[in-house]
Parts: sequence; C-alpha cells; structure tokens
Amino acid sequence: MSKIALLIGISKYEAGLASLPKAEKDVEAMQRVLLNPEMGNFAEEDVTVLKNPQRQDMEDAIYHLYANRHKDDLVLFYFSGHGVTDESGDFYFSTRQTQKNQNRLIPTTAVAATNVHNWMNKSKSKRLVVILDCCFSGAFAKGLTAKDSGTIDLQQHLGGEGRAILTASTSTQYAFESDHLDLSIYTNYLVEGISTGAADQDGDGLIAADELHQYAKSKVQEASPAMTPEFYPHKDGYRIFLAKSPKDDPRLKYRKEVERRINRRGKFTIPARRLLNSLRLQLHLEPDVADAIEAEVQQPYREYQRKLEEYEATLIETMEVEPTLSERTLNDLIDYQQHLGLRDEDVAPIEARIISQRKSTASKEKLSESIAQISAPEEYINPSRFNQEKLSESIAQIPAPEQSINPKRINTESFTERLGNSVVLDMVAIPGSNCLMGSPENNQERLDRESFPHSFIIQPFFMGKFPVTQAQWAVVAGFDRVNIDLNPDPSHFKGANRPVECVSWDDAVEFCARLSQRTGKTYRLPSEAEWEYACRAGTTSPFYFGNTISTDLANYDGTNWVYPGTMYPGNYGQGANGEYREQTTDVGTFPANSFGLYDMHGNIWEWCQDEWHDHSNDALTDKRAWLSHHNNQYMHLPGSSWYYDPWRYRSAFRDRYVRGNRYIFVGFRVVVMRVSP
Repeated sequence: MSKIALLIGISKYEAGLASLPKAEKDVEAMQRVLLNPEMGNFAEEDVTVLKNPQRQDMEDAIYHLYANRHKDDLVLFYFSGHGVTDESGDFYFSTRQTQKNQNRLIPTTAVAATNVHNWMNKSKSKRLVVILDCCFSGAFAKGLTAKDSGTIDLQQHLGGEGRAILTASTSTQYAFESDHLDLSIYTNYLVEGISTGAADQDGDGLIAADELHQYAKSKVQEASPAMTPEFYPHKDGYRIFLAKSPKDDPRLKYRKEVERRINRRGKFTIPARRLLNSLRLQLHLEPDVADAIEAEVQQPYREYQRKLEEYEATLIETMEVEPTLSERTLNDLIDYQQHLGLRDEDVAPIEARIISQRKSTASKEKLSESIAQISAPEEYINPSRFNQEKLSESIAQIPAPEQSINPKRINTESFTERLGNSVVLDMVAIPGSNCLMGSPENNQERLDRESFPHSFIIQPFFMGKFPVTQAQWAVVAGFDRVNIDLNPDPSHFKGANRPVECVSWDDAVEFCARLSQRTGKTYRLPSEAEWEYACRAGTTSPFYFGNTISTDLANYDGTNWVYPGTMYPGNYGQGANGEYREQTTDVGTFPANSFGLYDMHGNIWEWCQDEWHDHSNDALTDKRAWLSHHNNQYMHLPGSSWYYDPWRYRSAFRDRYVRGNRYIFVGFRVVVMRVSP
C-alpha cells in the first residue's frame, strides 16, 4: 500500500482572476504535515507539489496521480486556488493561464472537472480524498456572477465509491481569507488539526478525513461564522485515515480539555480556569507550553471578536458621515460584512445598539405620542399598513367589552432574526403572567370544549410578530435538513409577504428545527396556552378588538352561507356582515393586538405544539404543550382563517386537524423562550 499526494497551489494569474498570495503557502504547509513521520508519514517521493503550474503540466500531474494505482493505495488531491464554471455549469480548476472573454470562461485555459472525474473513475484505488480550498460562491455558480444563487453538485462532479471530498465552503459561499493568518482559513485549521493531533476526535490515534474536516469546520466557524465548510463522503460510516495523532501526548490531552472548557466568547469560567491550572501540574506542562496551547485554541474566538469590533467601528464611522445610509452605502456595508465572514445574526445586535443609540431621543418622543393616543380599552395604537379612517370607523361600531383590561401596549421589547437574502423574522416579547383559558358560559356560540377551569402560569417568551411568511419559509427551507425534506414553495396563494400555507404540522416542526440549528436559539411552535394568552393580550372579551369583529379588522368570511340546510351568519354579536376575500392577505394588513401581534384573528389557522385533547380536570397548570409522545394524529389549531365564519375567530375557539395533512388555510408562527440576563 502506498500513500500518494498531489498538492497544487495557484497564487498568480496572468489575466482575469485576482491573485491569491496564500495558496502557495497552503501547499507548503500541507506538504510539511504529510511528510512528517509522526503525522502524515507520506514518503517524500510520493508527494508532488505544484505552484502556479502551466495548464498542461497541471492536467498531466492530475492524470498521473490516478493512473497505475493499486486498490489499497491512498490518493490525496489538494487544490488551493480559484474555481470557475462554464455556461453549462461544468466545473473547472483554474490554472495560472485561466482567462475569461466577456466574463465567459475560455475552457482551454483551465482543467475540466469532468476529466478529473473520469481519471478518478478509472483509478483502481478505493481510497481517494479530494480537498478543495477555494471559493464556491460566484466562481461555481452559473453565469460567473458572485451573487448568483445557483449551485453545483460536487458529488455529481467528483463523487464515487471510496471517495471523500472536503471543501472550504458550500457551493454558494466564499472561502474567506484572514489578514491575521499566514494560510487560508480552512487550510490553516486542517494543518493545525493534523500537527497538534486535535482532529483525532475519538482518541484512537488516527485522524480520518471526516474527523479532520469536522475539526477544521468548527474552527473556521468560530472565526468566520458565515463560512460553511462541507464534507461529501461516499456513504455514512465510510472512513479514510489520513494521518496519525500523538494520543498519549500530554500537550494533546491538555488541548482537548481547553477545547472542552472554553466558552463561546473564548474565555474560561473561574472553575474552568482552576481546573486547567490543576491539569497543567498533573501533566507536568511548562507554563509557556500550556499558555501557547490556550492561545492557539483562543485564536479563532479572538479573531471573531476582532471582526465584530472592526464592523462596529466601521458602522459608527459611516453613520457619523452619513446618518441616513444610502442604498449604495448599505450595499457596501453588506459586502464588507461578507468580507469579514460575518452572518446577519452576528452583526444584528451591533446595528440595533448603534441605531437605537442614535435614535433614542426620537424614539422616546414617538413612544410618548403613541401612549398619549391610548385613553380607553376600545382605542388601539394605529398599526402601519392600515387605513386610519377605516380603523376608526370600524372600532366605533364595536361595543365596549363587558370585561376588559386596559389594552395599553405592554410590550416595548422585540428582536429581529436575520434569515439571509434580506429576509427577517420579527419576534415580539410577550410578558409572563397568570391567566385563565377558555370562555365564559354566556359567550355566544360557545362550545363545551372551551371550558378550562384552571389558572395558567405563562413564562415570558418571544412570539413571531406575524405568521411565517412565504419569503421566510423559502429561506429556512434552504437551511440544512434536520429530519425531513421541505418544499421551498408549498403555498396555494402566492406572495412573498403572504402567510405560508399547505404545510403540515411536521413541516412546521422541521422549520423550527432548522431555524434553531442555524441560530443557536430554541425555536418551536407555541403551546395552546401560550397562543391563547398572546392572542388575548390582556383582554377577556371574545376578540382582542372587543365583543364583536368586522372584515375591516380581520380576514374571514363575512357573508352568510348555507351548508347543508343550515345558515351560518357572516356577523358575530352586534356586528355587521362584511366581505369574503376568498384568499389569504399579506401579513400585517389588519391591526395588531396590544402585544403588537398581527393576524391572531383570521387570515390563517396556526399549528400549535399540542396534541388534540378535550379540556378536563387533569389539565396542565402551566404553559407547557400537551404532548403524550404517542404521535397523536390530531394537533391543535387556533386562530381560524380566511375561509371560515366569524364565531370561529374568538380567542378561546379550539379546533383540530390531522398533523400530516396540508391545507390551504393552515400555517403557523414560532416562539422562542426569553432568557433571563
């Protein structure tokens, strides 16, 4: 068995492509760890290094890498440089001669991946590893435009039996470089994982391709969260070992403990610090050696903090010069954020803090003006995107509720989750309280299943300001799968700002899981108790508007209809009939309740976390969802929709639908628990 490697680094380009100074250093560093007998243990004559080769020399070298190999040979191909595609989307490795004509690749100046694929297929070796430290954002998308959302299937282009492909980023992302590292970011941590042995995650003394990638990926994302390295194995469980690790080395043992104890800010708690000090003594490590290990582990965290500080300083300086940012400046700021490798969620707190500081005076005046407008339970804060005169006329027709808590806006807190592609998710803070669920016996059209004699304790939480929209769904559906696949465009009534519908309860749960995985927060569906409490927003009347409702206040069927032989009125209580829109409307079209939540009455039914149950004496006494974990077929739905008549829109109305079905009138909104400071 032999171990053969070809390492290619392209730093210099004769025309059309930007230089990549670190590519040559990348291959030198990879060569060092592969040749080290205590690490890669490759024979010197079996490691070929090409720096800035001519196209023909590069293609010949790749061909000979795979030719005349034996079944048990380990063959490693490493490439650091630009990657490009032609008009058909076929991938090419750049060479120093690679050129474009009118932004179109001249294919004879690059090495086609299809050729490499063919040579790999013909190779007898069953252990093939490809490591690509290059940009798969614009360079690998159709049209060669950096903003293109097209993707390339790496497994289709380079996959096959006994192969492992490691990439610095996904097919639509940049592979960032750092001015504070000598190597490209991904390669830097590949080399670190091998040279220190830290990539040996299971402690067996060997470093497999998947372990090496996982180590490098975790380090990359500590420093540049927007960069997402990917691993494409032939199949789960298939392992190719690349190097050895000094599993009994006290320095490695100390490093692993440092990795385990460090927090997200790159610091140690006082107990962790004392545990590490004790371990230094047990392992007989010199202070300077232990300090160096800690500094190396802390480096990506410090790099991340440096980038945040750099972004903050840039934003402050920009807003001092240009208080109201132009579209051009905003685009430049987004590009600068991408240059730093920061995600939207990384910079959102900085932007919110700086903008709020600059607008604090104006905000206080605006809040005072809003509060001054609230004088009685039947008066509400004027929502945006709603006709003021129409709202005033509608509210004037609604009798004051028999019982009502003054619906002044209790909530002034919120946060915005940036999902990407300029799509955001607004979350509103809901205060905790004791509350009662259900409806009194004198409620018109009341059902027995609305009885609920228990008081509930609701802990503070954040709830989506609107039902999940189709734009939000499309972005999150593109996040990494957790349990099931999601259709990115399931809705019957199309519109980016309309609520998503035709999604099952299981689809909604998967949405929450993907969002949680991406953000680090725990998103979920609301419990039935949370939903009703949030809908009421301190009121005890049938609707948060009062004792009745109109189609100027919500989207529902305001006409009389007969089925079968029974007339269902389009009005409720003393309210008048209205219109029937026969479809969903944009979220936020109608007024919010006093918590600042829109569309809690009408537009779309909303899945809750609870399995369906009849209210009974064994009811829960807190806000937890009612879950038997028996995969109940029916799940709870409140809120009603555009399709139904008004009595179903009452805050206490309860209904159920089959969890696996998809309906044109069912969507959802999300919640996340508030964490005490």
